[in-house]
Amino acid sequence: MLRWREGLLAVALISLGLGVVAATVVSQFWLSPWAAASATILIGIGMLVPVVWAFSRSRPVGLLRFRAIDLLYGLVLGALLRTTQGWLQGMGGSPAPLPSFSRVDGAISVTTVLGDILAPVLVAPLLEELFFRGVVLVALYTVLRRPFGKVAAGVGAVAGSAALFVVAHAMLGSTSVDGIVVLTLLASVCGLLVILTGRIWGAVLTHAVFNATFVVLALAGTFWN
Repeated sequence: MLRWREGLLAVALISLGLGVVAATVVSQFWLSPWAAASATILIGIGMLVPVVWAFSRSRPVGLLRFRAIDLLYGLVLGALLRTTQGWLQGMGGSPAPLPSFSRVDGAISVTTVLGDILAPVLVAPLLEELFFRGVVLVALYTVLRRPFGKVAAGVGAVAGSAALFVVAHAMLGSTSVDGIVVLTLLASVCGLLVILTGRIWGAVLTHAVFNATFVVLALAGTFWN
């Protein structure tokens, strides 16, 4: 039986680090339209390896249980977080313009569909939440609970997993101040959902709705502007 403690946390951090390094090398030195997608896949592998390794050996009680209210959490919190991002972007005095996808001969490319539309909605929320709010948060909480108590362990686990989430995203590209704030809010909300409910699906659905609303706005900006 695998113990979700320091050993698993170390494996997760090392695997993510290797994925980020490999992705950076590919994106910097491989001059190909598929470089960005390949870099994303490498980072995904870096997260997937510890997730598969951990869940194939043991599963925290109740973490993968689904309740109908998790869907409500996802819809409401995901939409609120996206609205918050729009509010932050508009603090300069004028509404932020709609995002958009690049088009080739009037159509969205296959790489854009796979990497910027499908992956952020269907793949990234599940994989990232299982890694950051599953493996990392649970391992951190387990390590901190005995010496510091449940409340402090929960706060530390949410903060630690959120910080790693933000740093990982910031290392993959330029991130604005409001972007960092929203990423921190997203990670914190998802972390609190896991800590307070003991389940992962509210966090997964919140993340998925947050990403899906961006895709909808970007599609609107692409074809209506």
